[in-house]
Amino acid sequence: MNHDFNQDFFSLFGLPRRFAIDAAGLDAAWRAAAAQVHPDRYAASSDAEKRSALMLATRVNEAYQTLKSPLNRARYLLLLSGVDTQEENNTRMPGDFLMAQMEWRESIDDARADVDALESLSRRLRAEVKDLQAELETALDARSDLDAAAVLVRKLRFMEKLDQEIGDAIGNLLD
Repeated sequence: MNHDFNQDFFSLFGLPRRFAIDAAGLDAAWRAAAAQVHPDRYAASSDAEKRSALMLATRVNEAYQTLKSPLNRARYLLLLSGVDTQEENNTRMPGDFLMAQMEWRESIDDARADVDALESLSRRLRAEVKDLQAELETALDARSDLDAAAVLVRKLRFMEKLDQEIGDAIGNLLD
């Protein structure tokens, strides 16, 4: 394993820099890298080597968590291309998407007392998220349309918040 802290997360695991990723390949690469840099392997080493091993282990785990999550992987790819997704300060979205979000929120409010209805909404939401992820793969890997990808990341972030809201509502009913 290359101990270069300047290499990107894809290079760290020997993976192509793409949104579409082989999850099993990522898992295997992470396990191999984590085993190689695990701090326990450096127990008898100098303090400097122990610190370096700990930093490498932390970087390997950060890289894995970033690439494992489709939303974080897309953000990272955009970051590598110099694109800021502006999730915190750019709330502009297409009108149809905003209308759909209002409908989602109303549906969640209407279902707050019904676990089955909330779980049904969760399944529908996850299907929409999969569709958006497929669009994101096309935007990033096939078209290199970074602007469209940034909008899709913002949409997915919003959908992630809705999923959390549904999960919280279900949790409140089950408590």
